[in-house]
Amino acid sequence: MTGAWGHLLRSLHLKTLSLWIPKTCFSLKARAFWTSVTRCGLHTKPSMPPCDFTPERYQSLAYSRVLEIHKQHLSPVHTAYFPEPLLLHQGHVEWLFDHEGNRYLDFFSGIVTVSVGHCHPKVNAAAQRQLGRLWHTSSVFFHPLIHEYAEKLSALLPEPLKVVFLVNSGSEANDLAMLMARAHSNSTDIISFRGAYHGCSPYTLGLTNVGIYKMDLPHGMGCQPTMCPDIFHGPWGGSHCRDSPVQTIRKCSCAPDCCQAKDQYIEQFKDTLSTSVAKSIAGFFAEPIQGVNGVVQYPKGFLKEAFELVHERGGVCIADEVQTGFGRLGSHFWGFQTHDVLPDIVTMAKGIGNGFPMAAVVTTPDIAKSLTKRMLHFNTFGGNPMACAVGSAVLEVIKEENLQENSQEVGTYMLLKLAKLRDEFEIVGDVRGKGLMIGIEMVKDKESRQPLPREEVNQIHHDCKCMGLLIGRGGLFSQTFRIAPSMCITKPEVDFAVEVFRSALIQHMERRAK
Repeated sequence: MTGAWGHLLRSLHLKTLSLWIPKTCFSLKARAFWTSVTRCGLHTKPSMPPCDFTPERYQSLAYSRVLEIHKQHLSPVHTAYFPEPLLLHQGHVEWLFDHEGNRYLDFFSGIVTVSVGHCHPKVNAAAQRQLGRLWHTSSVFFHPLIHEYAEKLSALLPEPLKVVFLVNSGSEANDLAMLMARAHSNSTDIISFRGAYHGCSPYTLGLTNVGIYKMDLPHGMGCQPTMCPDIFHGPWGGSHCRDSPVQTIRKCSCAPDCCQAKDQYIEQFKDTLSTSVAKSIAGFFAEPIQGVNGVVQYPKGFLKEAFELVHERGGVCIADEVQTGFGRLGSHFWGFQTHDVLPDIVTMAKGIGNGFPMAAVVTTPDIAKSLTKRMLHFNTFGGNPMACAVGSAVLEVIKEENLQENSQEVGTYMLLKLAKLRDEFEIVGDVRGKGLMIGIEMVKDKESRQPLPREEVNQIHHDCKCMGLLIGRGGLFSQTFRIAPSMCITKPEVDFAVEVFRSALIQHMERRAK
């Protein structure tokens, strides 16, 4: 079935579905339950859009054996979602299939990683061709693919960001960026936001400021946290402050072209510079939108002013594009462009390889030279032929299929639909984001903005999974649902996802009422 024909069928299916789902309008006096909820039948399970793909029959380890091996031989750190973790077997574009053949709409894309869709045929073909030609050389020999890829990638970045270092993961990229910043500035102190996630290696743990990733042993020396300019939870911010189709319901006195919250947060940033670091600093790390912390956006204009202050102290500015890059935010290819800033170093991973282990650091010739004067930087697997073949195919697919434009159109469509759920349900405190990077923060009530208890969020999360929708979690208390599907997602699939989420909220409020 062709993509266009499949899309038409999906559209017709959703339109037909909307005609027969019974809807009953009613209201409750207590706002603590919900505000003017329109119900979708009596526990009616939303009908999943059709899929023209049949997965292979699962013939591997029994589920019980998988659990046994995991307990005996894999890390005891608990990271899997759900009491009975999903055992996934196969993927196709935006769909995932488990070992029992159940189909799920993947709205988290392997933690914001599968950028162009699971097993995209063009990316698959590039990997298969290279698999039969040459896997590995290391940088002591040349191969053409690394040069082709470096030229393609650097062309997507503004001057003077033209020197590419290829590595294997986001943590590794940020490790290298820290080294570059210190080598170039001849200083040590690096600043990052509270709530930031820049990796879980011993070095980047200093930059990461999410409590569960911290440990009571020395790590990441010379890193200083600063206040996150969080418009929803911070002391300042409101309905005019962020670059998003959906603003927070908090009121503020800012004008559309003048953000007072930004000015207040800049004063806090200046206070960090005055009290917590040396007169000369190495740099400042920032995600254009915080991912792990629950898709947190900053006031418009904040990063631009903060970058200027860092440069005045001799530091370099690093944009961590591991989650925001490659067109995901829709309006721009890179997240830093949405803030009208030019960083000195850009780190990237995840979507760069559509799930293949690959990452990069792009910087200026001057900073690259500063690093090479201090050390011989070497990476055995970085820029291997397989990674470069995959990376080039991913860039081609993003361009040929207009996935950045799709992120903008479909992401805005989804944000506006989710904003209606925020207005409908008291426990949906905030909907935020840009393009296909979206956060839905769950609260006890809108006035207090206190996080909804984890066990309640867990149940909503589980209900979504049972109806065929996979979404992620984030926030300091795991109170925010993170939505970041592959950039090929369509509006009919968004309609299904929003209806599933709404049904899960209704089920939760019914449990509360009982």
